[in-house]
Amino acid sequence: MSSSHKVLSEKLAISLWKSLAISGLVVYLFYILLSNEPCCQPSNLFTNLKAKWGSQRSSDFPTNIGHLVFGIAGSVNTWEHKRSYIESWWRPNVTRGYLFLETHPTNFLPWSPSFPPFRVSEDTSKFQEWNKHGMPHAIRMVRVILETFKQGDKDVRWYIMADDDTVLLLDNLVDVLNTYDHEKYFYIGQNSESIGSNAAISFEMAFGGAGYALSYPLVEILSNNLDECIKRYPYLYGNLGVSLTHEAGFHQSSDGQGNGILPLNPIFPSMNQYEALNHLMKAAEVDQSRLLQQTVCYHKPKNWSFSISWGYSTQLYENIHPTSVLQHPLETFRPWTSWTTPFYMFNTRPMSNDPCEAPHVFFFDSLKKTIRKQIVTSYTRRWPRNLMPCSSSGNHSADYVSRIEVLSPLKRLRGAGSRRECCDIIHVNGMNLTEVTLRPCLKYEMVA
Repeated sequence: MSSSHKVLSEKLAISLWKSLAISGLVVYLFYILLSNEPCCQPSNLFTNLKAKWGSQRSSDFPTNIGHLVFGIAGSVNTWEHKRSYIESWWRPNVTRGYLFLETHPTNFLPWSPSFPPFRVSEDTSKFQEWNKHGMPHAIRMVRVILETFKQGDKDVRWYIMADDDTVLLLDNLVDVLNTYDHEKYFYIGQNSESIGSNAAISFEMAFGGAGYALSYPLVEILSNNLDECIKRYPYLYGNLGVSLTHEAGFHQSSDGQGNGILPLNPIFPSMNQYEALNHLMKAAEVDQSRLLQQTVCYHKPKNWSFSISWGYSTQLYENIHPTSVLQHPLETFRPWTSWTTPFYMFNTRPMSNDPCEAPHVFFFDSLKKTIRKQIVTSYTRRWPRNLMPCSSSGNHSADYVSRIEVLSPLKRLRGAGSRRECCDIIHVNGMNLTEVTLRPCLKYEMVA
C-alpha cells in the first residue's frame, strides 16, 4: 500500500471513529434525558430540558379566538332586525359557533356567509309540564348550551352563550378568559345593572343579554345532566352547579342614552340603532381595549374638567370636579324595572341645569392613526348647552369649543392592576379646538 493510500485510510478511520463517538454521545444524552432509572438521573440542566421538551401540552399555550365556540340563541321572527348586531362582531372563517333558531329560516336562504351557521333547535315540547318560568322559549334558550356541545367541535376551551342582539368585543373577551384556568369549572358573567331585575330573578345569575362564558369541563358535565336539571328544578335561574364568577366586562344594556354604559336605544344623535352600533365599532376595530374606558383630565387655567369615554363621547365641565364624582355616570337612562330603589347596582348622578354641574357634550365623530404611533379620535358638539357660564369658577365659558381631539397611544390599554392614564391638554383662547393627549402617569403624579 502506498503512503498516500495509508494516510487516506487513517483519515477515514479517524472520521468514522468521530462519527461513532458523536452518535454514541447523542444516544447517551437522549437516554439520560428520557430515563427514569435512579442510576441515570440527569443534571438540573437536563431536567429542565426534559421538562421543556417532554411536558409541553397544547393547553399550556395562551387562549386565542380559535379556542372559543359561540352558542347564540335567536329567532326567525326577529332575525331581520337583529342580524346587524351579530354581523358587527362575527368574523367569518375565524370565529366558531352556531345560531340556534326555532324553525328553518326559509325566508333568509341562501344563508349569508357573514352569518354564523344556523341550527334548528331540538323540539322542547316534552318539557312543557316543567316550563315554570313564564317565558315560552326559556327551555329552548338554556338548551343552547347542550346543543352547542353536541356539535362536537375540537380543541374547545370556552363556550360563550349569547343572544342574537349581544355585541361582543372579541379581543377583550380573549384577554379576560386568559386570566382564568379553562381546565377548571368556571361560569363567568355578570348580573344585571338593575337591582329590580336581580331581586326578581337572582343576584347570582349571569344575564344572557350580556353573554356569559362556560369552561369546557363545566359544559361537559352539564351536557350529561341538563335535561334532568330542567325537570328537577323548573323554578331556578342560572344554577349551573358552580358559583357565578362576576366579571365586570359583561354588560347588560339600559334603556336610554348612556354616558359610560352601553344603552339599548341609539347612542349617537341623528343615527338609528344600527348606524350607531356600526359607528361605535369603527373605534372598536382600532382599539377594543380603550372602547368606552373613562379618563378624567383637568385644565387648571380655566378650571375645566374633562371626562372622556373613549370612542363614544367627551364631557367638558366648567368647574373642577373630583374624579370620584365624574366616575358616576349621569342618569341619562332608565332601568328595566322601577319598583325598587335605588335602581342600579352602581352609583349615578342626576341630570342638572346648574351651569357648574351640567357638561358640554361632544360625540365621537372620526378617528385616524398618525405616524407617531398614536390614534386621534375626534369628538364634535351636536347641540349648544344653552346655559350661562359657571360663575363660581371664573366665568370661563366653553361655549365656543366645537371639537375635541384625543390622542392616545397605539397600543392596548392594560387592564386590572394598572394605573389609569393621565392627560395633557392643549387649549388656545378663542380657538374652537381642544386637544387632549393621553399618556402614562408619572410615578408620583396626582390626578386632581
